[in-house]
Amino acid sequence: MSAVLVVGSANADLVVPVERRPAGGETVLGGDTTVSPGGKGANTAAAAGRLGADVALLGAVGDDAHGRLLRESLTAAGAGTQYLRTVDRPTGIAYITVTPDGENSILVSPGANSALEPADLTDDVFDGVRVLVTSLEVPLPTVERAVRQARSKGVRVLLNLSPAAELSGETLAALDVLLVNEHEAGYLLAEEDADPRRLLDLGPRAAVVTRGAAGAVVVEDGKSTTVESPRVEAVDTTGAGDAFAGALAASLARGADLVEAARLAVRVAAVSVTRHGAQPSYPTAAELE
Repeated sequence: MSAVLVVGSANADLVVPVERRPAGGETVLGGDTTVSPGGKGANTAAAAGRLGADVALLGAVGDDAHGRLLRESLTAAGAGTQYLRTVDRPTGIAYITVTPDGENSILVSPGANSALEPADLTDDVFDGVRVLVTSLEVPLPTVERAVRQARSKGVRVLLNLSPAAELSGETLAALDVLLVNEHEAGYLLAEEDADPRRLLDLGPRAAVVTRGAAGAVVVEDGKSTTVESPRVEAVDTTGAGDAFAGALAASLARGADLVEAARLAVRVAAVSVTRHGAQPSYPTAAELE
């Protein structure tokens, strides 16, 4: 039993620092590669776990060193791995380049994440769950099944629309919170810089738009609230959106309202970008104090 259930991916992040990203057909020399635990699902679960949430990840890894790395990292963060399957595929890998300004470009090889099936969502995994968080690095039918089941059981549903993909109207209408960044909001609304309040026209009861260093915008009941981010010097933005998602879910599971939860999430994401890596960069509740 967990108050927060994360349905999503688990990847090993292979991170290379570069002065600039290569253009087509070009070779650029980078720094030393570091390997760290990542993946949107595992990151979200780790971020929530480090804040003290009762959280578990439902996902899939391979029987390999990267899979063991992810299990160890989740356990160390206080996240449950009882629903993390080991399958006959290699653990997913994200190939990440990071430039000196902290911005990243990411190529994901899903591997074992592609083996996460709707049938893995047995009824017992929702026992005691208050908040479901899911994202889109696992097969869409699995995500849609998770949303339907959670909705039918009265579980609050938070979907991080990343990477951006087309969702059915039924799925969007089942969401309590749609979490997107500015680019994903533009994808959904077919217009950059669109009024975030228009996201509610797609069906979700509320939406949160993350805006990097500018914080986030919370949209509910047709009104929007801006949540400012603390000013920090970013060294690596990898996994910051997942840190935000995990903190948001952890706070909602404790009974916070959405604006209050977003305030915590913005602080957690801001701390994460001042450190290297994804999961290793996430703060504990004590560090936030």
